[in-house]
Amino acid sequence: MVPETCTSVKIVTVGSRIFVTSFQLAGVQGIIADNPQTAFSEIKKLSDDPDVGLVLVSEDISTPINMDLTKLRATKSKPLIFSLPSAGSAKQEVDYRKMLKTILGV
Repeated sequence: MVPETCTSVKIVTVGSRIFVTSFQLAGVQGIIADNPQTAFSEIKKLSDDPDVGLVLVSEDISTPINMDLTKLRATKSKPLIFSLPSAGSAKQEVDYRKMLKTILGV
């Protein structure tokens, strides 16, 4: 049972066909993007949808537009935009401190 104070939000994936299809098998909506610019355009549209609470982006798509995503995160508190490794991607370290400073404008 869901408490009355909880509201449901949509989760949407953005990325390659394989990435999106993998999540669709689990019931998560997705948008297939052929390139980073198309993906960013779709992510901006999703950020204006009040029903979307989480956007999962494949890392191969998000890496080239990382600065644009960071700026978008700085201006909008919702949805949470999170990059996930795509199939076959190499392990990468993330400097969360640097990202947070960029978001906060410090």
